[in-house]
Amino acid sequence: MSGRAGISETAGVADLLIRGASVLGSGGFERRDLPIVGGCVAAGPAAGAPTLDGSGLLAAPGFVDLQCNGGVGIDLAGEPERIWELAAALPQWGVTAWLPTIVTGPPEVTARAQATLAAGPPVGWLGAWPIGLHLEGPFLAPTKRGAHRPAFLCDPDPAAIAGWSPDRGVVLVTLAPELDGARTLIDALVERGVVVSLGHTEATAAEAAAAADAGARWVTHLWNAMAPLHHRAPGLAGVALTDGRLHVGLIVDGIHVHPTAVALAERALGDRLTLVTDAVSALGLPPGRHRLGTEEVTLGDGRGVRLADGTLAGSDLAMDAAVRNLRAFSGCTTARAVRAASAAPAALLDDGSRGALVPGRRGDVVLLDHDLQVVATVVGGAVVHDRRV
Repeated sequence: MSGRAGISETAGVADLLIRGASVLGSGGFERRDLPIVGGCVAAGPAAGAPTLDGSGLLAAPGFVDLQCNGGVGIDLAGEPERIWELAAALPQWGVTAWLPTIVTGPPEVTARAQATLAAGPPVGWLGAWPIGLHLEGPFLAPTKRGAHRPAFLCDPDPAAIAGWSPDRGVVLVTLAPELDGARTLIDALVERGVVVSLGHTEATAAEAAAAADAGARWVTHLWNAMAPLHHRAPGLAGVALTDGRLHVGLIVDGIHVHPTAVALAERALGDRLTLVTDAVSALGLPPGRHRLGTEEVTLGDGRGVRLADGTLAGSDLAMDAAVRNLRAFSGCTTARAVRAASAAPAALLDDGSRGALVPGRRGDVVLLDHDLQVVATVVGGAVVHDRRV
């Protein structure tokens, strides 16, 4: 098994030993197979143990998607009770952990999503682990709302976030920092350990920098739903590209962001770049009509997912396609493209258990062919997807 994208870019020989869902040991590349013992990846052959053949494949840390609104016909803004069902489908695209994303809508939808996570997975469930919720809104700039329903947008209100904390299932919140009262919310969320992201905003460079001073750590889908970069008014985009405190999400589907702007971002951001899909219910489905919360959206060949007025409304981008696109658009190495989908999002979440195939990390592995198509996905030592079966 070739692992250039997994541990380093140096040729060699590699074994992975995973017990109790953790990587216990590793070394180089070019291994014929990954023996599976008792549902976990083991370092060497064991009598009678099934094996997961990795001949000629790349081993990479499992992908982590920080912004996924739906897929395979499931719309989390309308049916958050199906989080675990969607999670079971995501490993086919290499995703081993993710943030179910709830867009602006009725407040009870967030509560239902929190309850679904708290209840835990169904018996026998296998899939990409939902680390916690990403709440995108409702504290967004009306002029940069995108596909978010204006009726549900509101001004920052401390009472509205009373139940938003990691121990209640909320780990990331996107808001517009220029809104009156936003600083109070940023302070409260940061104090609780919630990652604050800046997005759907008219923020100036000064307002964006002030939010970073207050503890904001991420930028939601760079270039989209924010003021354009201008040499005299750089806005949030300029701060995102230059402020080392901010990690930055990017939708690399060739529709939301031109390939040249993708290449610019990759070069400027380096390890701060985090790939996201912003996928909606259309992910994995043919062109046609789909749902995003209370809105009907249409997936058309080559045009992405859009509202009736042409506004982009999420995507049908899969995470492995985002990795392939980043490499193709920017010319970056495979290792850098993979890092943007694995180690970078894990670092944003301060998740020391994911993002690398090194001792002590979770046994989350994606096997890729040399075109970066997913062959198999292992979550916590369990094989949850293998396209060859």
